[in-house]
This record gives sequence, structure tokens and C-alpha cells, in this order.
Amino acid sequence: MFAYISRRILYAIPILIGVNLLTFALYFLVNSPDDMARMHLGAKYITQEGIDKWKTERGYDKPLFYNETEQSYKKLSNTIFYNKSVKLFLFDFGNADNGRNIGFDISERMWASLAYAIPVFLVGMLVYISFALLLVFFRATYVDLWGVVLCVVMMSISAIIYIIAGQYLIGKILLLVPISGYEPGFSAVKFLILPVVIGIVAGLGSSARWYRTIFLEEINRDYVRTARAKGLSELRVLFSHVLKNAMIPILTGAVVAIPLLFMGSLLMESFFGIPGLGSYTIDAIRSQDFAIVRAMVFLGSVLYIVGLVLTDISYTFVDPRVRLN
Repeated sequence: MFAYISRRILYAIPILIGVNLLTFALYFLVNSPDDMARMHLGAKYITQEGIDKWKTERGYDKPLFYNETEQSYKKLSNTIFYNKSVKLFLFDFGNADNGRNIGFDISERMWASLAYAIPVFLVGMLVYISFALLLVFFRATYVDLWGVVLCVVMMSISAIIYIIAGQYLIGKILLLVPISGYEPGFSAVKFLILPVVIGIVAGLGSSARWYRTIFLEEINRDYVRTARAKGLSELRVLFSHVLKNAMIPILTGAVVAIPLLFMGSLLMESFFGIPGLGSYTIDAIRSQDFAIVRAMVFLGSVLYIVGLVLTDISYTFVDPRVRLN
């Protein structure tokens, strides 16, 4: 087990290095440090002295990858890439271009993202799997037919439509919950009900249809026919055998949601005014704050790799055929 986990972690290092390099290169292909300074200063007439001062204050006055004016190892260390990106591997996110500490902002905002993402993930999984099992139980009937039609219709509708319709009907017409906003503590519940419900409904069509496909593949296997031949009821076959043997693809799909638990939903947080990491990233992209964008991309990569390792380990608990070498 230890050797397996160690190998997976070692595999993650070149992936993180590649993500870091790619993010850095793509950003500076679009914007030079001078362009960043002009945008942040926001003045109509900007002097070169003002641009140079802004770059010096934020560490953008150095070469990107290689500093020919330095000696020995400082040729690589006294560069923008080393100071802005290499330190990420120590989880030193540094300061944003507006001067705020990125690590502090992440530690403050992650709780709002978790408050939204965890209910959507847990309740959503329960709803999607239950609905898919219902369709499989009534397979080849009108319940299954119209259920699939409903799934196709729901997955064809943009999430923005669900957001706007939910805010108008539930928030404005029925006045059941606030349309947007956020308060820390227990008061956040009233602000999270609507985005959580919309998040679950928006994912119902695609998720339930995917789980239904998985369960239909399992329902036709030999072990299911053997279970029926032993006299087991259809419900017991579904929940005790089909669901258990379908856990590997379910866990594989669930790993995609792990980064979102911390990173939040970009769309939902922006529309509902939730001060989480999703809206934090959107604001950074709008203001072209490279420091924040770089930190969030790196953090998302780390969380995704951690999720993959945890998923591989969890396979051994749901399927005895899987062994770690």
C-alpha cells in the first residue's frame, strides 16, 4: 500500500510541473508585464516611470525564465517564474497583484465554497443514483421511457436558465429565500438553499442518465441472473448486487467533483454572490491578476491528483478483485 501511494505521488510531480509551466507560458503569451501594469494602473496617460515602479513593487521587473545579468544559480532563481511559480510547490502562494495575501484569502473563502459544494455533492449523488435505480427497476416501461426523455431535456437546458428561473420563481415571486447574498455562520443556510437546489436540479439529467447506463450494463451480467434464480427480489438484486458492483465507475465519476468541493462553482458563486473560491477566481480573471489565477490552477491540479489517489485506494474496499501491488 505504501509503495503504491508513493509511486502515485511521484507520478504527480511531473504533472504539476507541466501544469505550472503551461499556465505560466500561456498567461505571459497573452500579457506582458508592461501590459499588466497599464491595465492595473488604469490611467489614461501612464508614464514609463509609473509602469517600472508598478513592476518593481510586484516583482515583475525581472526576466521570465533566465536572468543573464546574474551569476551561477541566480540566473534561474532571480526570475519571475522562480519567484511566482516555483514557490507554489511549498504552497507559498505569495501576494496578489492588489497586495492581498492569497493564502489568507483562500483560507477565508474556502468555507463558503465547501458550504455550497458539499450539500450539492452528497445530496446530488443520492438523488441521481436513486432516480437512476428507479428507471432501471421500471426498465422497458413508460416510466423508464419518459424518465430518459426528461433526462435528455434537462441536460439540454443551460445551467444559466435554471439559475435565472430559480431566482425569479423561488426568490422573487414566492419570496421563499433571498435571490443572492451571503452571511457567515448559520445565517448562510437561507442563502445557500436556492443555489444548492438549483445545482442538484441542473445536474440531474446528465448524471442520472449516466448512472442508468452503468446499472443497465450490470443488470444483464451472469451474477444478476444467478441472484434472481436464487429467488432474490428485484429490489434486493438492485441494491445488494448491482449497486455494489457498479461502485468503481461511480467512484471514478465522483473524483471529478473533489476539486469542486474546495474550488467551488464559478457560475453559481458569481450569480448568487457567494464569496467562495469560484467567485474569487472569476474576479481574478476579470482583473487579469496572474498571481491568483496561477495559485488557483495549481491548487485545483493538486486536489484532482489527490482525488485520483484516494479513488484508486477506495477501489480495494468496494471490489476485492482489485489489489494494490
